[in-house]
Parts: sequence; structure tokens; C-alpha cells
Amino acid sequence: MLAAYITHADCLKHEMGDDHPECPARIASINDMLLAQGLLDVMQSFDAPLVSMEALRRVHSEAHLNRMFSLAPSEGYQRIDPDTLMNAHSLQAARRAAGATVLATDLVMQGQHRIVFCNVRPPGHHATIDEAMGFCFFNNIAVGIRHALEHYQIQRVALIDFDVHHGNGSESVFYHDSRVLMCSTYQTDLFPFHVETEKSPYRVNIGLPARSRGDVFQEAGQSHWLEALDRFKPELMYISAGFDGHQWDDMGGLGLLEKDFAWVTKQMMQVADKHAQGRVISCLEGGYARDALARSASSHVKALLGLDG
Repeated sequence: MLAAYITHADCLKHEMGDDHPECPARIASINDMLLAQGLLDVMQSFDAPLVSMEALRRVHSEAHLNRMFSLAPSEGYQRIDPDTLMNAHSLQAARRAAGATVLATDLVMQGQHRIVFCNVRPPGHHATIDEAMGFCFFNNIAVGIRHALEHYQIQRVALIDFDVHHGNGSESVFYHDSRVLMCSTYQTDLFPFHVETEKSPYRVNIGLPARSRGDVFQEAGQSHWLEALDRFKPELMYISAGFDGHQWDDMGGLGLLEKDFAWVTKQMMQVADKHAQGRVISCLEGGYARDALARSASSHVKALLGLDG
């Protein structure tokens, strides 16, 4: 069974200025690398659909949705927060990015594919129920998870979030939902600057100090995530895949390499094979040094596919 690959040309049209790090070239560089390495030859490609309002309302408040739709400009830029802007194509791109995870969930739950990678932007894991922030408008991964929970009555979902920035939006969406176990690694003392520290069997937050390298990252995952995931026994797994922890990415200060992203992906695939019938949906989050991003995402996809290298 081929894995699925979801993207859309609309995601290239959203841009926030010539010098903004969250740029269209991010997903173009990933696509080019996957194509050059022959990985798209062993994946079935799909265009991301526009997410429905019903799916968005499972995650976001009516006030937030009204604000996003009303602020979308017909020309120029509309500033949402100090780092996040909309242009005339941003709303459409955000709806494609969220729609990708809904389609991915349908493909997996209907038995057409077991593994899906969504190469879409804008990212989503900072978007809360009520607020866009940190380059994110809608919480893409949360929209997909809620679709699985409500439409397919899945009872246990694991969300793995590896990114130099904590997925505060995803955490807020599922804070009181015992059906979702969220495992997050991030660099401490970076945006969003607040991480929930209250102990919970449904949150495993692991902050890494600046300059942490792969051995620290791997030890954190090995020591904290795997036992929690084994206890939880997820029926379906989602990955918020952020590659800005790479040592060449100056959005943060971690020292991870491609092999570290491959390692964590392989660990999650083992969990999925044991508990979730091998069902994994991955969606792009951060990663801004384009060469490092493309190589890291390629290593991630190879690990999803069970390929060496």
C-alpha cells in the first residue's frame, strides 16, 4: 500500500513579505527534495481540499473564525500579530492546510493509506481555540484529530509534536480531552514562552535547553515518551513535524541533525505498528533553513516509509 502525499499550489501563494522566514520556498524545497530522491514515486499525491466550516468549528471558536474571514485582505497585507500577516491568498492557503489533515484522516480511516505526509503551509500548532499567532491561522493537526475523534469515533489519539517551539495551540485545544495524548519536545525560553507544567497523564512536555544535541533529544524521547505511549495504546497517531531544531536553523538554538528526525520518526512508527495498525499522519510545522529543512523532511519521510538512509 502506497503512502499518501498531500499538498496544494495555493499554499505557495500565501506570503508575508520578502524577508519573512515562513515563506513559500519552504514547501517547494521539500517537494523538490522528495522528487529528486524518488520518494514521490512511491507515494500517491493528492491536492489538499478546502476545509469545511464544520471541521473548523470542531476546533476554533466562532469569534476566531469570524475574525480570520473578516480580516482577510483583498490586496496588500493585514497584520494579525507582530510576526503573522495575511495577504490576499492566506485564507485560502490556511483552509487548504487544514483541509489536508481532514483528507489525510479520511484516507487512513477508510483504509486507502496507512501513512500520509502533508506538505502544507501555513503551519498550525500555535493557533489556539480563539487566536492566531506564530505564523499559524488554523490549527491544522487539531482539525484532523477532531475529525478522527468525532467522525470516526476513535477513542485514543497520540499527537507527537517535535519543533523548536512548543505547540501551545494544540495543547490548549486538547487540554481537557483525555482521548488525546500529546507528547511535545521544544527548546525552553522560546516563543510561546509558556508551557503547561501541571502533571497530566495526557501531556508529556519535554523542554530542551539551548544547544542540546541529538543525544539529549533522543534520551528525552526514549525516557519520557515511549512509556507513556505504550500505556496509552493509541489507535491513531499524528505528528506535528517541525524541523527548526536543526543545528543550521537560526530560529532556535538546538543542535539536531537529519538522523535525529529519522530516529524519532522510526520510534513513532514502532509505536504505531504495535498499537495503531501502522496508521500515522504527519503534517509540516516549522523549519526555516531551507536546505536543512528539505533534507530533514526527506529523512522524516524515508522513516515514515520504512526506508533506510
